[in-house]
Amino acid sequence: VACEYGMVHVVSEAGGPRGKDYCILYNPQWAHLPHDLSKASFLQLRNWTASLLCSAADLPAHGFGNQIPLVARGNCTFYEKVRLAQGSGARGLLIVSRERLVPPGGNKTQYDEIGIPVALLSYKDTLDIFRRFGRMVRVALYAPHEPVLDYNMVIIFIMAVGTVAIGGYWAGSRDVKKRYMKHKRDDGPEKQEDEAVDVTPVMTCVFVVMCCSMLVLLYYFYDLLVYVVIGIFCLASATGLYSCLAPCVRRLPFGKCRIPNNSLPYFHKRPQARMLLLALFCVAVSVVWGVFRNEDQWAWVLQDALGIAFCLYMLKTIRLPTFKLLVAYCHRFDIQVQSSRVYFVACTIAYGVGLLVTFVALALMQRGQPALLYLVPCTLVTSCAVALWRRELGVFWTGSGFAVNTRLL
Repeated sequence: VACEYGMVHVVSEAGGPRGKDYCILYNPQWAHLPHDLSKASFLQLRNWTASLLCSAADLPAHGFGNQIPLVARGNCTFYEKVRLAQGSGARGLLIVSRERLVPPGGNKTQYDEIGIPVALLSYKDTLDIFRRFGRMVRVALYAPHEPVLDYNMVIIFIMAVGTVAIGGYWAGSRDVKKRYMKHKRDDGPEKQEDEAVDVTPVMTCVFVVMCCSMLVLLYYFYDLLVYVVIGIFCLASATGLYSCLAPCVRRLPFGKCRIPNNSLPYFHKRPQARMLLLALFCVAVSVVWGVFRNEDQWAWVLQDALGIAFCLYMLKTIRLPTFKLLVAYCHRFDIQVQSSRVYFVACTIAYGVGLLVTFVALALMQRGQPALLYLVPCTLVTSCAVALWRRELGVFWTGSGFAVNTRLL
């Protein structure tokens, strides 16, 4: 079923607040909407949500002459609703949906019979319209052209490149700290918090098998396993958020006291009170997202923030010992060979260029793009070129020169 997103512009008949746009989902095969609001007709919105408009008995006595009725979804097809509305003089039809918006479809023989637009409007937006503008409103339906590139891509670019750059820099900075603080490596009750995990071929194979298995299970048991995935994300994101905020909390001048001696798991290490409060805060943030994850207004912001925190945690913790991934390894390699971060800067810039190429391909082809198709060649070619130029490709590829270079330095 073909469908497009459009807008319904609402204004009050009695004046008052400025008009506001609300998103609608409509089927252009029934009737096209103008692309410019100035070319759309403002018509009275008739609140008929007490009716499902499935039979002639649901029509008002005097019809919907030059009005756009607002009816409830359910009990009959979209075609039956719009046929009745058109027959009673309506100039359009808005169907209120308490569920997710779905394309208002019909078969090809029905499209020729209908000459008025029909669209779905969310129940939440319907409540906002009457709360903001009252019951007497006029509306205009239109479908503005989607911009080729919009500001959201700028935000996505900053989030993606920023996460990779900060995570890669953080991963390399930990190696600097280790080189100059080896004598403190095993000191203190929190010594394990900064340990890294080296990726091995076996670990990679196990990870791939687990991911493939999860995808197959999700295909067959999605309704059940989706909650498992949500739980895993909550746990992982809480861990990532704790890892990102812990260095900042440790700089605070208060809360350094430790909990009393005990035999409880983890607590027997007597963590500091401020770190315990941080852990509770991170868990609370993750739980809040899990409970309110379907909120349209703000849940996605929290989800992105938790996702970024988890990515930073992984970039910092998972240590790739060779050229086979990449940006975090570049910074570590820069530090080992004292190359003034040339690899890290070049690879980060290449990542940004690859992401820009992805956006251009998305705009030109008007369909989703596999970002790695553009990111991988850009980062690999750039890193290889820098290594060839510096005559360090062999060491850069294997990573085996780390120990030698450290001794020589």
